[in-house]
Amino acid sequence: MPRPEVLERIKSVEEEADEIVALAEKDRDERIAEARKRAEEIRTNAEEQAREHREERLEEAREEIDDECERVLREGEQEREALADDAKRQVGDVTDYVVSLFEEDVHAQT
Repeated sequence: MPRPEVLERIKSVEEEADEIVALAEKDRDERIAEARKRAEEIRTNAEEQAREHREERLEEAREEIDDECERVLREGEQEREALADDAKRQVGDVTDYVVSLFEEDVHAQT
C-alpha cells in the first residue's frame, strides 16, 4: 500500500475513532444526566414519604396525648366527686366534733 493511501487510511481510522469517542462521551453524559434526574426523583420521593410519615406519627402522638388528657381529667373528676361525697358524709361528724370541743372549752372556763 502506497504511503499516501496509508496516511489516508490512518486519517480515516482516526476520524472514526474520534466519532466513536464523541458518541461514547455523549452517551456517558446522557446517562449521567438521567442518573442525576432519577436520583433527584428518588430523593424527592423519599423526602415526601418521610414528611408524610412524620405527620402521621405526630397525629398519632396528638391523639395519644388527647386520650391521656381525657383519661386524667375523668380520673380527676371521679376523685373530686369522691372527695366531695366523703366531705358531705363527714359534715355531721365534724359538726359534732366541733360542738363537743366548744362544750369542753365552755365547761373548762366555768
